[in-house]
Amino acid sequence: MKKQILRYLKHISLTIVFLLALAVIIGLNMGASLHYGDHEARLNLNLEGPYIFFENDSTLDAQYILGNKDDGFYIAQKKHSIDELIEASCFFPLDSSSFEFTITTDLEIPASTYEDAAPIMAISDIEGGYKTFRDFLIANEVINENLEWTFGKGHLVLVGDFVDRGWSVTQVLWFIYKLEQDARRQGGHLHYIIGNHELKNMQGMYMSAAERYYAVAAILGKQHHHLYDSNAFIGRWLASKNSIERINGHLFVHGGLHPDLAGWDISLKEINVICRKNYFLTYFPKPEKTIDQLVLSNKTGISWYRGYFKDDLKQEAIDKTLAHFEATTVVVGHTLQSKVTSHYDGRVIGIDVKHGKDYHKSWPNQRSEGLLIANDKYYRVLHDGSKKEL
Repeated sequence: MKKQILRYLKHISLTIVFLLALAVIIGLNMGASLHYGDHEARLNLNLEGPYIFFENDSTLDAQYILGNKDDGFYIAQKKHSIDELIEASCFFPLDSSSFEFTITTDLEIPASTYEDAAPIMAISDIEGGYKTFRDFLIANEVINENLEWTFGKGHLVLVGDFVDRGWSVTQVLWFIYKLEQDARRQGGHLHYIIGNHELKNMQGMYMSAAERYYAVAAILGKQHHHLYDSNAFIGRWLASKNSIERINGHLFVHGGLHPDLAGWDISLKEINVICRKNYFLTYFPKPEKTIDQLVLSNKTGISWYRGYFKDDLKQEAIDKTLAHFEATTVVVGHTLQSKVTSHYDGRVIGIDVKHGKDYHKSWPNQRSEGLLIANDKYYRVLHDGSKKEL
Protein backbone atom coordinates (compact mmCIF):
# COMPACT_ATOMS: atom_id res chain seq x y z
CA MET A 1 0.00 0.00 0.00
CA LYS A 2 2.82 2.38 0.92
CA LYS A 3 4.62 1.65 -2.37
CA GLN A 4 1.44 2.32 -4.33
CA ILE A 5 0.97 5.69 -2.60
CA LEU A 6 4.61 6.66 -3.30
CA ARG A 7 4.28 5.58 -6.93
CA TYR A 8 1.06 7.60 -7.23
CA LEU A 9 2.69 10.69 -5.69
CA LYS A 10 5.67 10.28 -8.01
CA HIS A 11 3.39 10.16 -11.05
CA ILE A 12 1.45 13.19 -9.84
CA SER A 13 4.70 15.13 -9.23
CA LEU A 14 6.06 14.28 -12.66
CA THR A 15 2.77 15.31 -14.25
CA ILE A 16 2.82 18.66 -12.41
CA VAL A 17 6.45 19.29 -13.41
CA PHE A 18 5.64 18.44 -17.03
CA LEU A 19 2.60 20.74 -17.08
CA LEU A 20 4.59 23.56 -15.48
CA ALA A 21 7.39 23.15 -18.01
CA LEU A 22 4.85 23.13 -20.84
CA ALA A 23 3.19 26.27 -19.47
CA VAL A 24 6.57 28.03 -19.28
CA ILE A 25 7.45 27.06 -22.87
CA ILE A 26 4.06 28.21 -24.18
CA GLY A 27 4.28 31.41 -22.14
CA LEU A 28 7.77 32.22 -23.42
CA ASN A 29 6.65 31.65 -27.00
CA MET A 30 3.78 34.07 -26.42
CA GLY A 31 6.07 36.73 -24.96
CA ALA A 32 5.37 36.18 -21.27
CA SER A 33 8.02 37.19 -18.75
CA LEU A 34 8.52 37.44 -15.01
CA HIS A 35 8.95 41.03 -13.83
CA TYR A 36 11.11 41.71 -10.75
CA GLY A 37 13.54 44.22 -9.27
CA ASP A 38 11.91 47.68 -9.58
CA HIS A 39 14.48 50.49 -9.45
CA GLU A 40 13.72 53.24 -6.94
CA ALA A 41 14.73 55.95 -9.46
CA ARG A 42 11.40 55.41 -11.21
CA LEU A 43 9.83 57.47 -8.42
CA ASN A 44 12.24 60.40 -8.83
CA LEU A 45 10.27 63.34 -10.25
CA ASN A 46 12.92 66.01 -9.71
CA LEU A 47 13.64 67.83 -13.01
CA GLU A 48 10.76 66.02 -14.70
CA GLY A 49 9.70 67.77 -17.88
CA PRO A 50 9.35 69.94 -19.76
CA TYR A 51 5.57 70.08 -19.94
CA ILE A 52 4.50 72.83 -22.29
CA PHE A 53 0.99 74.18 -22.67
CA PHE A 54 -0.58 76.82 -24.87
CA GLU A 55 -1.79 79.54 -22.51
CA ASN A 56 -3.45 81.44 -25.37
CA ASP A 57 -2.83 82.17 -29.05
CA SER A 58 0.39 84.04 -28.31
CA THR A 59 1.89 82.51 -25.15
CA LEU A 60 3.33 79.16 -24.08
CA ASP A 61 3.83 78.06 -20.49
CA ALA A 62 6.87 75.74 -20.02
CA GLN A 63 6.90 73.81 -16.74
CA TYR A 64 9.36 71.53 -14.94
CA ILE A 65 8.71 69.63 -11.72
CA LEU A 66 11.29 70.08 -8.97
CA GLY A 67 11.60 68.60 -5.47
CA ASN A 68 10.86 65.25 -3.85
CA LYS A 69 8.14 63.54 -1.84
CA ASP A 70 9.87 64.23 1.50
CA ASP A 71 10.41 67.98 1.09
CA GLY A 72 7.56 68.57 -1.31
CA PHE A 73 7.25 69.38 -5.01
CA TYR A 74 7.01 72.69 -6.80
CA ILE A 75 6.86 73.84 -10.40
CA ALA A 76 9.44 75.96 -12.17
CA GLN A 77 7.70 77.67 -15.03
CA LYS A 78 8.47 80.27 -17.65
CA LYS A 79 6.30 82.04 -20.19
CA HIS A 80 7.38 82.15 -23.83
CA SER A 81 6.10 83.90 -26.92
CA ILE A 82 4.60 81.48 -29.43
CA ASP A 83 7.20 82.66 -31.97
CA GLU A 84 10.13 82.18 -29.60
CA LEU A 85 12.66 79.35 -29.81
CA ILE A 86 12.61 77.53 -26.46
CA GLU A 87 15.85 75.97 -25.25
CA ALA A 88 14.96 72.87 -23.24
CA SER A 89 16.52 69.85 -21.58
CA CYS A 90 15.15 66.50 -20.48
CA PHE A 91 16.52 64.58 -17.48
CA PHE A 92 16.59 60.77 -17.18
CA PRO A 93 16.73 59.72 -13.50
CA LEU A 94 17.91 56.13 -14.02
CA ASP A 95 21.43 57.13 -15.09
CA SER A 96 21.26 60.88 -14.29
CA SER A 97 21.78 61.77 -17.95
CA SER A 98 20.07 64.50 -19.94
CA PHE A 99 19.79 65.79 -23.47
CA GLU A 100 19.15 69.26 -24.86
CA PHE A 101 16.95 70.40 -27.73
CA THR A 102 15.16 73.44 -29.12
CA ILE A 103 11.38 73.70 -29.28
CA THR A 104 9.57 75.59 -32.02
CA THR A 105 5.83 75.83 -32.54
CA ASP A 106 6.30 75.40 -36.30
CA LEU A 107 4.69 71.98 -36.77
CA GLU A 108 4.73 70.54 -40.29
CA ILE A 109 2.49 67.76 -41.57
CA PRO A 110 4.81 65.18 -43.15
CA ALA A 111 4.38 63.73 -46.62
CA SER A 112 2.62 60.38 -47.00
CA THR A 113 5.11 58.96 -49.52
CA TYR A 114 8.90 59.09 -49.91
CA GLU A 115 11.09 57.78 -52.70
CA ASP A 116 14.89 57.61 -52.55
CA ALA A 117 17.62 55.01 -52.23
CA ALA A 118 18.37 55.56 -48.54
CA PRO A 119 18.29 52.72 -45.97
CA ILE A 120 15.36 52.31 -43.60
CA MET A 121 15.54 51.36 -39.92
CA ALA A 122 12.19 50.54 -38.26
CA ILE A 123 11.26 49.76 -34.67
CA SER A 124 7.91 49.71 -32.87
CA ASP A 125 6.16 49.42 -29.49
CA ILE A 126 8.91 50.88 -27.30
CA GLU A 127 6.18 51.70 -24.72
CA GLY A 128 7.94 54.36 -22.69
CA GLY A 129 11.38 52.71 -22.56
CA TYR A 130 13.86 55.53 -23.14
CA LYS A 131 17.06 53.66 -22.24
CA THR A 132 16.09 50.66 -24.35
CA PHE A 133 15.28 52.91 -27.31
CA ARG A 134 18.41 55.05 -26.93
CA ASP A 135 20.76 52.09 -26.54
CA PHE A 136 19.26 50.28 -29.54
CA LEU A 137 19.83 53.31 -31.76
CA ILE A 138 23.42 53.68 -30.53
CA ALA A 139 24.21 49.98 -31.06
CA ASN A 140 22.82 50.13 -34.59
CA GLU A 141 24.65 53.35 -35.47
CA VAL A 142 21.59 55.52 -36.00
CA ILE A 143 23.05 57.87 -33.38
CA ASN A 144 26.38 58.02 -31.55
CA GLU A 145 27.18 58.02 -27.82
CA ASN A 146 26.57 61.78 -27.76
CA LEU A 147 23.06 61.14 -29.10
CA GLU A 148 23.94 62.80 -32.43
CA TRP A 149 22.33 61.59 -35.66
CA THR A 150 24.76 59.39 -37.64
CA PHE A 151 22.31 57.70 -40.04
CA GLY A 152 22.95 60.22 -42.81
CA LYS A 153 20.04 60.47 -45.24
CA GLY A 154 18.47 57.30 -43.87
CA HIS A 155 14.90 56.86 -42.67
CA LEU A 156 14.23 55.98 -39.02
CA VAL A 157 10.63 54.77 -38.83
CA LEU A 158 8.88 54.50 -35.47
CA VAL A 159 5.86 52.27 -36.05
CA GLY A 160 3.66 53.42 -33.16
CA ASP A 161 3.09 52.74 -29.45
CA PHE A 162 6.05 54.61 -28.03
CA VAL A 163 3.88 55.74 -25.09
CA ASP A 164 2.13 54.01 -22.15
CA ARG A 165 3.17 51.21 -19.78
CA GLY A 166 6.76 52.41 -19.34
CA TRP A 167 8.02 54.99 -16.85
CA SER A 168 10.01 57.12 -19.32
CA VAL A 169 7.33 58.35 -21.72
CA THR A 170 8.29 62.01 -21.36
CA GLN A 171 11.93 61.22 -22.15
CA VAL A 172 10.96 59.05 -25.13
CA LEU A 173 8.73 61.72 -26.69
CA TRP A 174 11.20 64.59 -26.31
CA PHE A 175 14.00 62.33 -27.55
CA ILE A 176 11.98 61.60 -30.70
CA TYR A 177 11.34 65.33 -31.08
CA LYS A 178 15.08 66.05 -30.79
CA LEU A 179 16.06 63.29 -33.25
CA GLU A 180 13.48 64.51 -35.73
CA GLN A 181 15.22 67.88 -35.86
CA ASP A 182 18.72 66.35 -35.89
CA ALA A 183 17.83 64.03 -38.78
CA ARG A 184 16.39 66.89 -40.83
CA ARG A 185 19.60 68.90 -40.46
CA GLN A 186 21.60 65.94 -41.82
CA GLY A 187 19.25 65.32 -44.74
CA GLY A 188 17.71 62.28 -43.04
CA HIS A 189 14.17 61.53 -41.90
CA LEU A 190 12.48 60.44 -38.71
CA HIS A 191 8.95 59.13 -39.30
CA TYR A 192 6.69 58.80 -36.26
CA ILE A 193 3.68 56.65 -37.19
CA ILE A 194 0.74 56.98 -34.81
CA GLY A 195 -0.24 53.78 -32.98
CA ASN A 196 -3.34 52.94 -30.98
CA HIS A 197 -1.71 53.97 -27.70
CA GLU A 198 -0.81 57.40 -29.03
CA LEU A 199 -4.47 57.64 -30.02
CA LYS A 200 -5.57 56.54 -26.56
CA ASN A 201 -3.55 59.28 -24.89
CA MET A 202 -4.75 62.00 -27.27
CA GLN A 203 -8.32 60.81 -26.67
CA GLY A 204 -8.07 60.75 -22.88
CA MET A 205 -7.89 56.97 -22.43
CA TYR A 206 -4.99 56.72 -20.01
CA MET A 207 -5.66 53.37 -18.31
CA SER A 208 -2.33 51.98 -19.58
CA ALA A 209 -0.20 54.84 -18.24
CA ALA A 210 2.47 54.18 -15.60
CA GLU A 211 1.61 55.47 -12.12
CA ARG A 212 4.38 58.06 -12.46
CA TYR A 213 2.24 60.13 -14.80
CA TYR A 214 -0.74 60.27 -12.48
CA ALA A 215 1.61 61.94 -10.00
CA VAL A 216 3.00 64.27 -12.70
CA ALA A 217 -0.48 65.40 -13.69
CA ALA A 218 -1.48 65.97 -10.06
CA ILE A 219 1.60 68.10 -9.32
CA LEU A 220 0.94 70.16 -12.45
CA GLY A 221 -2.65 70.68 -11.28
CA LYS A 222 -4.09 68.79 -14.24
CA GLN A 223 -5.76 65.52 -15.18
CA HIS A 224 -3.67 62.94 -17.06
CA HIS A 225 -5.42 63.53 -20.39
CA HIS A 226 -4.37 67.20 -20.30
CA LEU A 227 -0.76 66.11 -20.87
CA TYR A 228 -1.61 65.06 -24.46
CA ASP A 229 -4.68 67.06 -25.46
CA SER A 230 -4.85 69.81 -28.06
CA ASN A 231 -3.78 72.43 -25.52
CA ALA A 232 -0.49 70.60 -24.81
CA PHE A 233 2.43 71.13 -27.16
CA ILE A 234 3.18 67.37 -27.20
CA GLY A 235 -0.47 66.70 -28.06
CA ARG A 236 -0.39 69.05 -31.02
CA TRP A 237 2.96 67.66 -32.16
CA LEU A 238 1.62 64.09 -32.06
CA ALA A 239 -1.47 65.21 -33.97
CA SER A 240 0.72 66.47 -36.81
CA LYS A 241 1.97 62.92 -37.50
CA ASN A 242 0.72 60.40 -40.04
CA SER A 243 -0.89 57.03 -39.37
CA ILE A 244 0.49 55.43 -42.53
CA GLU A 245 3.38 56.19 -44.89
CA ARG A 246 5.00 54.55 -47.91
CA ILE A 247 8.80 54.78 -47.96
CA ASN A 248 10.66 53.40 -50.95
CA GLY A 249 7.77 51.12 -51.78
CA HIS A 250 7.27 49.81 -48.22
CA LEU A 251 4.14 50.65 -46.22
CA PHE A 252 4.54 51.42 -42.51
CA VAL A 253 1.42 51.30 -40.34
CA HIS A 254 0.95 50.32 -36.72
CA GLY A 255 -1.89 47.80 -37.01
CA GLY A 256 -2.34 46.89 -40.65
CA LEU A 257 -4.55 47.23 -43.70
CA HIS A 258 -7.91 45.50 -43.73
CA PRO A 259 -8.47 43.78 -47.12
CA ASP A 260 -11.66 45.82 -47.68
CA LEU A 261 -9.53 48.93 -48.15
CA ALA A 262 -8.58 47.66 -51.62
CA GLY A 263 -12.18 48.18 -52.67
CA TRP A 264 -12.14 51.92 -52.00
CA ASP A 265 -10.75 54.63 -54.26
CA ILE A 266 -8.61 56.25 -51.59
CA SER A 267 -4.99 57.37 -51.35
CA LEU A 268 -2.56 57.23 -48.44
CA LYS A 269 -2.81 61.00 -48.08
CA GLU A 270 -6.60 60.80 -47.85
CA ILE A 271 -6.34 58.06 -45.20
CA ASN A 272 -4.03 60.30 -43.17
CA VAL A 273 -6.46 63.21 -43.50
CA ILE A 274 -9.27 61.04 -42.09
CA CYS A 275 -7.08 59.87 -39.21
CA ARG A 276 -5.76 63.34 -38.37
CA LYS A 277 -9.28 64.81 -38.21
CA ASN A 278 -10.14 62.22 -35.57
CA TYR A 279 -6.99 62.07 -33.43
CA PHE A 280 -8.71 63.79 -30.50
CA LEU A 281 -12.09 62.07 -31.01
CA THR A 282 -12.87 58.68 -29.51
CA TYR A 283 -14.12 56.13 -32.05
CA PHE A 284 -17.53 54.51 -31.68
CA PRO A 285 -19.37 52.24 -34.13
CA LYS A 286 -22.00 53.85 -36.37
CA PRO A 287 -24.71 52.03 -38.33
CA GLU A 288 -23.61 53.16 -41.80
CA LYS A 289 -20.60 51.58 -43.51
CA THR A 290 -18.19 54.29 -44.62
CA ILE A 291 -14.51 54.56 -45.42
CA ASP A 292 -14.09 56.55 -42.20
CA GLN A 293 -15.42 53.61 -40.20
CA LEU A 294 -13.08 51.20 -41.96
CA VAL A 295 -10.04 53.43 -41.36
CA LEU A 296 -10.82 54.39 -37.76
CA SER A 297 -12.50 51.35 -36.22
CA ASN A 298 -10.80 49.73 -33.23
CA LYS A 299 -11.17 46.40 -35.07
CA THR A 300 -10.54 47.17 -38.75
CA GLY A 301 -8.81 50.54 -38.36
CA ILE A 302 -5.23 50.92 -39.54
CA SER A 303 -3.89 51.62 -36.04
CA TRP A 304 -5.80 48.67 -34.51
CA TYR A 305 -6.09 45.86 -37.07
CA ARG A 306 -4.61 42.45 -36.12
CA GLY A 307 -5.94 40.43 -39.05
CA TYR A 308 -2.53 39.49 -40.47
CA PHE A 309 -1.95 37.34 -37.40
CA LYS A 310 -5.49 36.56 -36.18
CA ASP A 311 -7.61 36.06 -39.33
CA ASP A 312 -7.49 33.39 -42.02
CA LEU A 313 -6.33 35.68 -44.84
CA LYS A 314 -5.40 34.48 -48.30
CA GLN A 315 -2.21 35.55 -50.05
CA GLU A 316 -4.37 37.03 -52.81
CA ALA A 317 -6.00 39.44 -50.36
CA ILE A 318 -2.61 40.66 -49.10
CA ASP A 319 -1.28 41.08 -52.64
CA LYS A 320 -4.38 42.97 -53.78
CA THR A 321 -4.22 45.47 -50.92
CA LEU A 322 -0.52 46.11 -51.42
CA ALA A 323 -1.01 46.54 -55.18
CA HIS A 324 -3.77 49.07 -54.48
CA PHE A 325 -1.27 51.24 -52.60
CA GLU A 326 1.62 50.48 -54.98
CA ALA A 327 3.68 48.79 -52.27
CA THR A 328 5.81 45.67 -52.11
CA THR A 329 5.53 45.04 -48.35
CA VAL A 330 3.73 46.29 -45.26
CA VAL A 331 5.61 46.65 -41.96
CA VAL A 332 3.50 46.59 -38.80
CA GLY A 333 3.77 46.66 -35.02
CA HIS A 334 0.86 46.21 -32.58
CA THR A 335 0.68 42.39 -32.56
CA LEU A 336 3.47 40.79 -30.54
CA GLN A 337 6.00 38.57 -32.32
CA SER A 338 8.68 36.35 -30.78
CA LYS A 339 11.11 38.08 -33.14
CA VAL A 340 10.99 40.26 -36.24
CA THR A 341 9.30 37.93 -38.71
CA SER A 342 8.04 37.95 -42.29
CA HIS A 343 4.70 36.44 -43.31
CA TYR A 344 2.71 35.89 -46.51
CA ASP A 345 5.72 35.26 -48.75
CA GLY A 346 7.58 38.18 -47.19
CA ARG A 347 4.88 40.72 -47.94
CA VAL A 348 3.96 41.34 -44.29
CA ILE A 349 6.68 41.96 -41.69
CA GLY A 350 5.80 42.08 -37.99
CA ILE A 351 8.25 44.00 -35.80
CA ASP A 352 6.49 44.26 -32.42
CA VAL A 353 8.76 42.42 -29.97
CA LYS A 354 9.15 42.48 -26.19
CA HIS A 355 11.63 45.25 -25.38
CA GLY A 356 13.48 45.59 -22.10
CA LYS A 357 12.09 47.96 -19.49
CA ASP A 358 13.98 50.89 -18.01
CA TYR A 359 13.12 50.54 -14.35
CA HIS A 360 12.69 46.83 -13.73
CA LYS A 361 14.26 43.54 -14.68
CA SER A 362 12.49 40.58 -16.17
CA TRP A 363 13.08 36.91 -16.83
CA PRO A 364 13.89 36.03 -19.50
CA ASN A 365 15.84 39.22 -20.18
CA GLN A 366 14.06 40.98 -23.06
CA ARG A 367 16.17 42.10 -26.03
CA SER A 368 15.14 44.72 -28.56
CA GLU A 369 14.90 44.04 -32.28
CA GLY A 370 14.12 46.14 -35.31
CA LEU A 371 14.06 45.93 -39.07
CA LEU A 372 16.68 47.21 -41.51
CA ILE A 373 15.86 47.54 -45.20
CA ALA A 374 18.96 48.25 -47.30
CA ASN A 375 19.96 47.40 -50.87
CA ASP A 376 16.65 45.56 -51.42
CA LYS A 377 17.36 43.20 -48.51
CA TYR A 378 15.59 42.82 -45.15
CA TYR A 379 17.43 42.24 -41.88
CA ARG A 380 16.51 41.59 -38.26
CA VAL A 381 18.67 44.05 -36.35
CA LEU A 382 19.40 43.13 -32.75
CA HIS A 383 20.06 45.02 -29.52
CA ASP A 384 23.85 44.57 -29.87
CA GLY A 385 24.06 45.95 -33.42
CA SER A 386 24.28 42.55 -35.13
CA LYS A 387 21.91 41.68 -37.96
CA LYS A 388 20.42 38.60 -39.60
CA GLU A 389 18.92 38.55 -43.06
CA LEU A 390 15.24 37.64 -43.14
